[in-house]
Order: sequence, then structure tokens, then C-alpha cells
Amino acid sequence: MMFFSSNLCMVLMPLLLASSLLVASAGNFYQDFDITWGDGRGKILNNGEVLTLSLDKASGSGFQSKNEYLFGQIDMKLKLVPGNSAGTVTAYYLSSKGSTWDEIDFEFLGNLSGDPYILHTNIFSQGKGNREQQFYLWFDPTTDFHTYSILWNPNNIIFSVDGNPIRKFKNLESIGVPFPKNQAMRIYSSLWNADDWATRGGLVKTDWTQAPFTASYRNFNANACIWSSGASSCGSTSPSSSSSANAWLTQELDSASQEKLTWVQKNYMIYNYCTDLKRFPQGLPPECSIASQS
Repeated sequence: MMFFSSNLCMVLMPLLLASSLLVASAGNFYQDFDITWGDGRGKILNNGEVLTLSLDKASGSGFQSKNEYLFGQIDMKLKLVPGNSAGTVTAYYLSSKGSTWDEIDFEFLGNLSGDPYILHTNIFSQGKGNREQQFYLWFDPTTDFHTYSILWNPNNIIFSVDGNPIRKFKNLESIGVPFPKNQAMRIYSSLWNADDWATRGGLVKTDWTQAPFTASYRNFNANACIWSSGASSCGSTSPSSSSSANAWLTQELDSASQEKLTWVQKNYMIYNYCTDLKRFPQGLPPECSIASQS
């Protein structure tokens, strides 16, 4: 995936705004986010460079972006709850509102000390989800910050971890599969107790003697189209509007990225709705054909 440095964003910003291509935002939590719940358990620190969410027995906490986006490349560095995180969920996702909402999810399901986190992904379109894929990670996500990215353009949704694609969801409206493209979404994140299902199906409960549980965030970056007052900062999002500055709007996986995706899915995917024949006895969803997602 392509990433722009903050210096490059500063240089390009006036030109991009003038030509209505995109808006890039690099990393001040005071500027980009509001802590929306948790009664003080969410904190912005270091002059806006770091945000932390905490969970105790009384409450979790969460935040949301000030802006709504209609397509974008969103990056955030997270360091997850260390130690015995069983029962906790750290959710980081894009979502619209309403009964037919769209949503693009990262959820990190905690586990007992020494057992791996499960990275749970899902995509909702027009209120319908049931598109779960789950992964183990190839590193300990609690000892350092790692970058979790969503590339969302009119053609694809690509989930990446530290620049390695782990999942691709292609726009297949041509075969009747709804795709998120008409509803602007905010970025949300929350840390909350879900010990009724999060760890081993709810068998392992949250150990409150380990509280408070804390997840940390930094280095937010968005090369994205801001949606405001019924209009996009990107103007046209057709392929003809592509340029080097907003190439993410038409970006696909190149051969090297496709190889990385295949490696991750072969070695670290632990659940894929597209292979769950028991769940879909009448037939797998149409997007699950290998040809459709290639």
C-alpha cells in the first residue's frame, strides 16, 4: 500500500484542496477525534499525539472522528491491552448510521496471557453483515504499536496490518452483492467488556483484578474524501479523476501485495465465512467464489 509522509501531505494540502481532490489528515487527536463515552476513561495525551482508552468493571470508553468520510485510506497505530485480556474487545471501525448502515470492522478479541489475540474482520453493506474473517497475528500486538489500515475505494475494501494486506472485498454489485459506496462513515473505536462471547465463545470471563485494561493509539493518518453538507471534498470519484495524489481511489493489489495476502491467509486465517458450508447450507454467498474475488 502507498503511504504519504506528513511532510508531503503538508506540501500537497493547498494544491489538493484547491483542486477538490482529497483531504489528508495526519495525526492530532484533538483535531480529528472526540472522546464520546467512558466518563474520563478515554484520554488524549502528549499534546494530541496519543489517545488511550481504558476499561474497568464500571465502564469501557470510546471515541469517534469529527469528520465523516466517503472513501479513504485510513491508518492508525494501535497497541492492544497486554497480559490477561480475556473478555475484552478493542473495536476500530468505520460505520454509517441508520437501519441500513454500512460498516468496515477491525475487532481485536482478547485472550488469556500467552494465548494469541484474534483479529476479527467484518463488512456490512445496507445493514447486512455475516462476512466474518478471523486471523491470528504474526507478532505480539501488545508490546509495541502496529499499523492497522483500511483502504476503501469504489472498487475494493482492503484490510492491511503493517502494510501487509490480509483481506480484500471486491465491489461485486454486477452480480448483486451490495457494496458500501453511498453512505459516509465516521471512524469509531471502543474498548469494552464482551466476556459473554469474545474469548472461547464466552467460556473465559474477564478477570477484573487485572483492571484497568488500556489500549493506546497514535499516528492516525487519513488520505480521504471528507463528506460534509451533502458533498465530497474529492468531487468526482470516477476513475477519470485519478491522479498521483489520489491514486488510492483506484488502487488495486499489485502482484507483490497479492502474494502477501495469500501468505497471510494461508498461514494466519483461522475462520472464513466463505468456507463455512454448515453456516450456509443453501449455498455460499456469491462473493465467495474464487473467480469473483480474484
